Amino acid sequence: MTAPTASVRDLARSLPTGELPAYVYDLGALREHAAAVRSALPGGVELYYAAKANPEPEILTALAPFVDGYEVSSGGELAHVAEVLPGSALAFGGPGKTPAEVAAALARGVRRFHVESEYELRMLAELAAHPPPAPGGGPTTGAGRRVGVLLRFNLPVADGLLESGSLAMGGRPAPFGIDPSRADAAVRLLTDGGCPQLELLGVHAHLASGLAAPELLAVAASVVGWAAELAARHRVELREVNIGGGMLVDYARPDSRFDWAAYGAGLARLTAARRGPLLRVEPGRSLTAYCGWYVTDVLNVKHSHGEEFAVLRGGTHHLRTPAAKGHDQPCAILPVDGWPHPWPRPAGGPGPVTLTGQLCTPKDVLARGVPAPGLRAGDRVAFALAGAYAWNISHHDFLMHPRPTVHFLGS
Repeated sequence: MTAPTASVRDLARSLPTGELPAYVYDLGALREHAAAVRSALPGGVELYYAAKANPEPEILTALAPFVDGYEVSSGGELAHVAEVLPGSALAFGGPGKTPAEVAAALARGVRRFHVESEYELRMLAELAAHPPPAPGGGPTTGAGRRVGVLLRFNLPVADGLLESGSLAMGGRPAPFGIDPSRADAAVRLLTDGGCPQLELLGVHAHLASGLAAPELLAVAASVVGWAAELAARHRVELREVNIGGGMLVDYARPDSRFDWAAYGAGLARLTAARRGPLLRVEPGRSLTAYCGWYVTDVLNVKHSHGEEFAVLRGGTHHLRTPAAKGHDQPCAILPVDGWPHPWPRPAGGPGPVTLTGQLCTPKDVLARGVPAPGLRAGDRVAFALAGAYAWNISHHDFLMHPRPTVHFLGS
């Protein structure tokens, strides 16, 4: 288990029952962490935040002083981030961009696209040649400027390198990126004069999530080397290489952190050895996971076939991460002394307990084997690492339970 900060714990204990479950975000802790990440990265490395991890406006705003821009992966994310932070630098990614979304991005002045197929490249070229009007009917933002392209490739990786990665997006058959066998053809589309509105900036390759610093540095070196060979083969300038995110967030060891200092030092060596290009990293989970907590209370404690179960208010329809990743969400038990009801208060035994939610499915499990001797109905539970891929990826309306309240500390 992991302990919440004093401010999170105090709020978790003081929230009225009617406001549970609740998401509690510690923006002060987020700023402190983001500042440490920013200081660990060397010059020549840009930091973009992958908004998909947590697009709460307060989260986006808190990160603004520490990031160079935001990566968005849908028209909805694009409009949301542009509204929250007008004028912020945006990179538009994602494997399934629609013509309407690309047109909307161009109208808003987005000039950096992560292109994932030759089809998408041709679509972008046509839409850039005939840009739509900006929202509100005004002129297109940045009209007349060329549109920057980073070609995303599904690159091969060394045997075994991605085995520890929790989620692989490259190095195997996948819908992400361009097959390396089509690399020359994709580059030629941008260099033979057929797409004059587009400008080749470089290469994008996000190959896996859940890697420690040494593994992620090995992937980065491989990507940069491959991109440099591609550029040299076509005699084009390699201005940028986007090596994605994928920094390990270890739910089994919640007090451990990705080694940003070692990662930054390794990137410094890589940029010095290559004398360019500009590198860009796009973390999401590893920036915001630690600032968020999902707080709820115990509704019942019961014994079943030799095991203890605690049924909590809420569940994986609010916090889908443990079900999606197949892990136990780290948590802390916050005992509550009072019991406001006239009926007896259920309580567990001395052994471990499985924490479940209110859904009518055996998959609604938040954590197994939690050491919580004597856990009682009415006690509260604060689940850690709930600041990324949590509420925003959950199936909110299943069984139509009330939505959690949201609270921000240090805003």
